[in-house]
Parts: sequence; structure tokens; C-alpha cells
Amino acid sequence: MQVMEAVPVRRMVDRSPARKERSIVSKHLVRDMENLHTEILSLSAMVEEMIDKAMRALCERRYDLAGEVVEADEQIDQREVHIEDECLKMLALHQPVAIDLRRIATVMKVNNDLERIADLAVNIAERAQCLSDHAEFPIPLGLKRMVTLATHMVRSALNAFVNLDAHAAREILVLDEQVDQYNVEVIDRLQQAMRADPENVAPALHCFSAARHIERIADHATNIAEDVIYLVEGEIVRHMDETPRPTG
Repeated sequence: MQVMEAVPVRRMVDRSPARKERSIVSKHLVRDMENLHTEILSLSAMVEEMIDKAMRALCERRYDLAGEVVEADEQIDQREVHIEDECLKMLALHQPVAIDLRRIATVMKVNNDLERIADLAVNIAERAQCLSDHAEFPIPLGLKRMVTLATHMVRSALNAFVNLDAHAAREILVLDEQVDQYNVEVIDRLQQAMRADPENVAPALHCFSAARHIERIADHATNIAEDVIYLVEGEIVRHMDETPRPTG
């Protein structure tokens, strides 16, 4: 009986034009994702600087910094529009799925939150400029604590985004309640000051407005933290702490 020689099995390699095209698209997606990451980090750094200057203008009465914050707002707006445009182009050209899709969606949301934080920093800087006419009015201690905590929240949320750290992001969600509590205390102190002396009404209203803007910055930092959790774990945690209230 004739024994047939074993024929070595060849691994089939897909050299079709479609595979080559998919490979090219993948490389372009990776390149565009890296560029997008660089863009959002640059925007984050600019917004952090605006927050720092706005808070110092308010608490340290550095009114010269307030003007710098206002001037920087237009550049932030332009970068925000550019990043959103790049995200939309990537969605249209690459049609990403899974983690790539989540990453682009998260960048779009973080991009929007950063632009809103920058707007709030401008509002705080403008309140600081108005307080320059009331140098004798003391900035409430609770307001300074709000500034410290809200600034920490923004910086930590951005670090969690860069490091893809869902655990750190979850810790930020708890801090938002502390900012809200400080806000209540500040409002109470300002109301007392206005009742004590009518001359305090104008500066107290400026501080009240600044406190509201700081509280909103903390809210946007919380949004970024929630987006990081979604990016890393694929879980939407927004509103999950809300429990239904009984009717009647």
C-alpha cells in the first residue's frame, strides 16, 4: 500500500484589498485618537489655569488676574469647537465601536464640561472685579473653603480622566455634597451680613453669585468623574443615587 506524504498546512493570509483598507483605517484611527487626547489635555491645562487665576482674584483680591481670565475665554471657546469638530469627523470617517466609541463620546462630554467651567471661571473673575469697590468687605471663610475643594475636584477629575482611574473618579462624587454644604453656609452668612448693614448688600450679592458659580464648577467636575467611570467600566452612574420618593 502506498503511503501518502504529509502535506504541510499553510496558514491562509488575507491579502485582500479589504483587509489592507481596514488596516489603514485602524492606523488612522489610532493616530487621530492620539491627537485628540493631546488636544483635550491641552484644553484641560488651560482651564485649570483659568480656575486658579479666578479663585486667586476672588480670595486674594488679585484683580489683575481677573482680567487675564476674561481675556482667555475666547481662546477656550475656539478650542472647544475645534475638539468637537474633530470628534464628529472621527465618528463619521472611522465609525468606531466598543472602547474607541466610548472614548470619543467621553471626550466630547468632557470637552463641553471644560468649556462651561471656563465660562464659570470668567463669571467668578468678573465678580472679583466688582468686589474691588468694596475692599473692606471680608470674603467669607466658607467661600474660600468652597474654592479649595472645587479646585481640587476639577484637578482630581482631570487626573482620573488621564489615568483612566475609575476608583479616583468615584471618590470625587462624594466631595460634591461637601461643596453643596459649604454653599448653604456661605449663603446663610451673607444673609446675616446684609441684614446687619445695608452697605453690605452689594458686596454680599457679588459673593453670593461667586459661590453659586463655584458650586456649578464642582457639579461639572462631578460630571467629568461620572464620564470617567463610563469610559473605564462602561457603566452610566449619573442619577443612580436618586431614590424614588413616595407620592401623596
